Amino acid sequence: MPVAEPTVRRLATEDDRERSLCGWGRIAPSSARVRRVSQAEDVVEALSGAGPGRAGLIARGAGRSYGDAAQSAGGRVLDMTGFDGIVSLDRERLTVSVRAGVTIARLLTHLGSIGLTLPVVPGTRYVTVGGAIASDVHGKSHHRDGSFGAHVRSIGLCVPGGEVLEISPHVDRELFEATLGGMGLTGVILGATLDVEPLACAWVAADVDRTDDLEQTLALLSEHDRHRWSVAWLDLLAGGSHMGRALVSRADPWPGEPTGVHGHGIRARRHGGGFDLSEKPRVEVPPRIPSGALRPSLVRAFNAARWRRSPRRERGRRVALGGYLFPLDALGSWSRLYGPQGLVQYQLVVPGGQEAQLVRCVELLRARRLPVYLAVLKRFGAFPGGPLSFPIEGFTLALDLPGGAHGLRPALDELDEIVAGAGGRVYLSKDVRLRKDVLPTMYPQLDRFLAVRARVDPDGVLRSDLARRLGLCEGGG
Repeated sequence: MPVAEPTVRRLATEDDRERSLCGWGRIAPSSARVRRVSQAEDVVEALSGAGPGRAGLIARGAGRSYGDAAQSAGGRVLDMTGFDGIVSLDRERLTVSVRAGVTIARLLTHLGSIGLTLPVVPGTRYVTVGGAIASDVHGKSHHRDGSFGAHVRSIGLCVPGGEVLEISPHVDRELFEATLGGMGLTGVILGATLDVEPLACAWVAADVDRTDDLEQTLALLSEHDRHRWSVAWLDLLAGGSHMGRALVSRADPWPGEPTGVHGHGIRARRHGGGFDLSEKPRVEVPPRIPSGALRPSLVRAFNAARWRRSPRRERGRRVALGGYLFPLDALGSWSRLYGPQGLVQYQLVVPGGQEAQLVRCVELLRARRLPVYLAVLKRFGAFPGGPLSFPIEGFTLALDLPGGAHGLRPALDELDEIVAGAGGRVYLSKDVRLRKDVLPTMYPQLDRFLAVRARVDPDGVLRSDLARRLGLCEGGG
């Protein structure tokens, strides 16, 4: 059972401390009473006593959602980081059962020590499993493996009123699918049983290509991809026809050095840096960074140097697995580099065949003179998700922009119209400003999600700042 309680000494509960919370982008903070929970009974008690009303309650993991999905102004927030631990491992079925507050980092370190890993991981290892399910996170292998939710066997869920359910594709499938990408609005995730697989190697063999413009980049990513992982870093500060030039990386496990279910495994930190799934970043950005630490001229020069240093075409580059999958994790609290006004990450996806609309989005950013400090382009495969899951088959572009950039909000509203008109959507886990009138167009199965919410939370107990802003909790309380 994924919600089984390990034999541990009960931790003291920090109840109802008023705290100001924000997402990883450090934008749109709000205050709520925060309660740190460590046992299933704590969650049951919180949801049993939560009656109808507009204050609401939401669960929060590691706080790595960029926007306002894990905060609830004037309400209550359950801090799930103390609700961690690995419950059991089934080597024959290749599954692991965990509590919701365990981080991907801790889980990967444990699995790696016995020659196993997760089939899908997001771009950072510092999210909790509960958060990964609530956001239905994806990685560099979606075109082959789908999203995180495609490898969830069952979920332990506490719904308003305090009832604890175990749901799966075979038990209340509608609730199970609504919970994948449901932003914590179908219940508090207590635990899950996940697929695992043999860990092939501590390294990857990466094929790297340097492109000259966005057209070349899209053409390269459009090719049939036999590789396990693929991603493109884009330079959207390059001038003229070079805007959208990129380094396209496609990789597979390094041949040789195999580990397996019955092998000795790989230590969490191997000498020489080949396999590093340790939980702490190598360098931490200090709390107080002056405004302007990142500025267009500096990032433009960095991008140009990075692009020029890369060979035009390289095959079989040996890269550490951890560094390839989680490149930004080496720099702790990196969002602080954006200064006190924070950052907005705008992530969009457009269906296959709508690449011209993605190009329009990039051209609009240039026309509005918005500085994109980091841009990452990936392909999504044809893997169905829940009604609020983000991935659809096509191309996804993630853009990091300074929160104080002039004209940012109106420009992003324009991007919304292009994306929605193309049959695409924005990622709710990254969002902090989407208008609710655009949501039904982007998420055509929204009514299906709301019907599940009406069934499990008729009083609208589960509420977040994101849910209020987008009308996801209307009709209750």
